[in-house]
Amino acid sequence: MLEVKNVTKTFGGVVANKDVSFSFEEGQIVGLIGPNGAGKSTMFNMISAIFPPSEGEIIFRKQRIDKMPTNAMAPLGISRTFQNLQVFKNMTVVENVMVGRHIRTKTGTLRAALKLPGTKKEEVSAYDKAMEYIQFVGLQDLYDHLAGNLALGKLRLLELARALATEPKLLLLDEIAAGLNHKETKEMSNLIEKIRNNGTTVFVVEHDMDLVMSICDKIIVLDQGEKIAEGTPREIQSNQRVITAYLGAEVEKNAQ
Repeated sequence: MLEVKNVTKTFGGVVANKDVSFSFEEGQIVGLIGPNGAGKSTMFNMISAIFPPSEGEIIFRKQRIDKMPTNAMAPLGISRTFQNLQVFKNMTVVENVMVGRHIRTKTGTLRAALKLPGTKKEEVSAYDKAMEYIQFVGLQDLYDHLAGNLALGKLRLLELARALATEPKLLLLDEIAAGLNHKETKEMSNLIEKIRNNGTTVFVVEHDMDLVMSICDKIIVLDQGEKIAEGTPREIQSNQRVITAYLGAEVEKNAQ
């Protein structure tokens, strides 16, 4: 489904990613882990075309995407959430999710302004679809609440529902469990597995190692911008470079 080939990203004299290569198939949950500053979010930003790589290629379903504009990603089948929440706080929950349906509608600004035939029908369809995704993530009781009034855990679910509303083939989750308590994290894990079981491939950047190790089929590890390991959760847990660079730091911290 996705192939990253010898990708390097530099910002001036700073190397964020260096000659990184990996690939994965459809139908998987794949984790991208590493210490702070390892280049994980930079990699996500390149895959979602927020900025291009300095070198290398990114191929999605046999189509090169690293030179495409950002607004081409969602129609192509790539959607994402953000570590720093990106919601419209003065809009309701259902209105936020309806924004995600925009790329799956045919009504443009002019047709909507003129209220041409079919516009109302498409709007009703977008609303109904948005409600389906709101129910899927468990926000149906809050559908008419302003997003700005929601707690962090609910906002994470809202952003997830909006991403799903684009009907992605590949869903990128950037620290979707950040700030969640243990119960919320467990519920998020179950939701991610449900999304995969419904046919969407999931690629997740996450610091919560329990979540990553419990749901991922494959894990890719970055350290200082370079890939240092790739494999199953069991293989990653026993990899000495990973233990030293990332997992070992967590174990040492917990032992103090």
